[in-house]
Amino acid sequence: MRTREDRQDAPHADACGKGVGRAQLRYQTPGPFVPWHLSSHIPNAYDDSIRVRISCGHHLKVNQLMNTHRSPQRNTPLRLGGIAVPVAIAAIFGGMLIADRLTEPAGAVPEPRAVEPRGDLTPGERATIDLFERVSPSVVYVTNLTLRRDRFSLNTLAVPAGTGSGFIWDQTGHIVTNYHVIEGAQKLRVTLSDQSTWEAKIVGLAREQDLAVLRIAAPADRLPPIPLGTSNDLKVGQHVFAIGNPFGLDQTLTTGVVSALGRTIRARNGREIDDMIQTDAAINPGNSGGPLLDSAGRLIGVNTAIQSPSGASAGIGFAVPVDRVRKFIPQLIAYGHVARPIIGVHLVDDRIAHRSGLAGAVIRSVVEDSPADGVGLRGVREEQDGRTYVGDIIIGVNDDSVTSGEALLRILERYKPGDEVTVTIQRNGDRLTRRITLAPPA
Repeated sequence: MRTREDRQDAPHADACGKGVGRAQLRYQTPGPFVPWHLSSHIPNAYDDSIRVRISCGHHLKVNQLMNTHRSPQRNTPLRLGGIAVPVAIAAIFGGMLIADRLTEPAGAVPEPRAVEPRGDLTPGERATIDLFERVSPSVVYVTNLTLRRDRFSLNTLAVPAGTGSGFIWDQTGHIVTNYHVIEGAQKLRVTLSDQSTWEAKIVGLAREQDLAVLRIAAPADRLPPIPLGTSNDLKVGQHVFAIGNPFGLDQTLTTGVVSALGRTIRARNGREIDDMIQTDAAINPGNSGGPLLDSAGRLIGVNTAIQSPSGASAGIGFAVPVDRVRKFIPQLIAYGHVARPIIGVHLVDDRIAHRSGLAGAVIRSVVEDSPADGVGLRGVREEQDGRTYVGDIIIGVNDDSVTSGEALLRILERYKPGDEVTVTIQRNGDRLTRRITLAPPA
C-alpha cells in the first residue's frame, strides 16, 4: 500500500468573502475512494481519514470539490485504488476550507439587557413601607441563655436556649415579650434594632396570660416606645402586620388579616386564655412576643402561639389583645405579678368538681375576714361521720356565667380592687345573690 501526504495552501474567504488565511488538506491513499460528507473529522471504511475544517460552518461533499489536484512535485493526477481522484481545496460556497480557525473569540459577550423603568409605588406599598420604617425600631430580639460549664476548661458559659421577639414599652427600658420566651432563663439578652445588645432583668411575669416584662439599661434615645392601639373595635378582615424574628431572622415583616376574634387557647400552665385574636399573618417560632399591628402601625396584640402540625406557620396564629396588655403590663411593672382582685375563697380543683358532676366554681374554703366571709359564703364541710358536704357554688358574676373555677378567675381579671360585683351562688339547690366588694390581692 502506498501512502502519500501532501499539503496545498490556498487563499480562502470568510463569510464576507474577504481573504483571511490559508487552508490545509491532509489525505492518505490506502484504497478505493468512498465519497463522504465532510465535517471536522470523518473516518472511512478502511480507517483512513481526510481531516477538513470548514469555514463558517458549511459542509461540502468530496464529489462537490474540484476533480483534479495537482501535486507540487508533478503534474499527474493522484489515483486512489486505480481510480483518479482529484482532491483540492475549493475557494467558494459562502466560506472556505481552513486549517485552523483564526484567533477570533469563541463567542462575544452580549451587552447587559436594559432595565425597564418602573412606575411609582402603589399607595398600599408606600403605606406598608412607612409602617415598617416607623415601627421596626421598637421591635427587639430576645435571647434566652442558659449557663453551662465547659467540660475541659470548667468555665461557665452562657449558651442560647431559645429566642423570641419583644417590643419597647417605654423609654425607661421596659421590654414586653411572652412568658414562654423567657421561661427557665438563667440569663437574658435583648438586641435592639441598631444591633446593640443589652443584658436584661425580669421585672414581672404573668404566666396565665403568657406575658412578661424585662428591663434593660439602654439610653432613652435608643428606646422608641411602640404606639398603642385598641383591640375591642377590631373587625374580621382588617389588615394586620407582624414584625419579629422568625427562626432568628430579625426585623422580619409579614402581613395578613384578622381571621377571627374571641378565640380561646390554652396557656403553658394549662389555663385557658380567652378573647385571643386569630390571624393568618405568618407567625413562626421566633415571632413569639412580637407585636401585631393595625394599618396605622399601632399595637393591637402580642403574637403568642400558632396552631400547626409541623411547628411552622400554617396560617393560624394567635395574639393576646392589646386591651389586656395595657391592663396587665402596668401591674407587672408595679408588683411583678397580675394584681387580680379577690373575693376571698379557695376553690376545689376543676377536675375533681367535674368528676363529681358539679358545674361552676366550687368553694372549698372561705378566707377569714375576706369579702366572701363578710357576706356569709360557705365552703365544703366535713361531718363527724366522715361525710363531705358541698357548700356554695359560684355560678355567676354580674352578667357573666361561671362554669368553672378557671372561668371565675378570668372574669375577675376584668375588674380592679374596690369594684363591687353581684355574685350568684347555688346552695342546696337554691340560687342566691350577694353583693361583694373586690379586695386587692394579698
